[in-house]
Amino acid sequence: GRCRRAAYCGPEHQALDWRRGHRRSCGQHAAPDDSADAIPEHNEFLFPEYEILIEPEEPEFPADSTDDEQGAEDTSKDAKEQEELGAAGTAAFQSLDEETLEAMAKHETEEEKIFRMFKKQVAAEPEQIIRYCRGGEGPLWVSGENRPEEKDIPNCACGAKRIFEFQIMPQLLNHLQVDSLGESIDWGTLVVYTCADSCGGGSEYLEEFIWKQDYSMGCT
Repeated sequence: GRCRRAAYCGPEHQALDWRRGHRRSCGQHAAPDDSADAIPEHNEFLFPEYEILIEPEEPEFPADSTDDEQGAEDTSKDAKEQEELGAAGTAAFQSLDEETLEAMAKHETEEEKIFRMFKKQVAAEPEQIIRYCRGGEGPLWVSGENRPEEKDIPNCACGAKRIFEFQIMPQLLNHLQVDSLGESIDWGTLVVYTCADSCGGGSEYLEEFIWKQDYSMGCT
């Protein structure tokens, strides 16, 4: 509008920024030393902007690697840890029956394994903020809990099913600097499901479905 120095993605955000403080600075002339295209200092509502680089993900192991040997080692290690866990649990919780202890140990081990795989995959590209794979391999879950079933994902308004397209990684929180908002914003991963038929063409926005998965209480 008046100052020609602030840019917005839409009128709703422009109106919100106006109410939250831009009205006080709008129309003020820039100092002589200011650059003509300087970006005004807005309040905490606007997030910093970055360029997103798109790159294919490299395979975890080379084609000639011995995945089977690695898998055998992991299985053996897991079995040993399971045995030690069971022994320690039995000694510490004599009041619990063996079946309960076994269930507890199995649940914890499974959660730790899922979270370990998540961290291992992310470690290859620690700055990754989006994983895209429309209709292909499913999302990389951060926990074994709170995963959607097929019935939990509603069909598109056109009637077609929605399929996994991309997920937003928790690393994005670091770049958005959300701590300055004074509110709690957190997620393990945000998984987006879109219309399998890509209805609506390319000229309009359509409402799609997002599933928020938080970190498991057992993940550290």
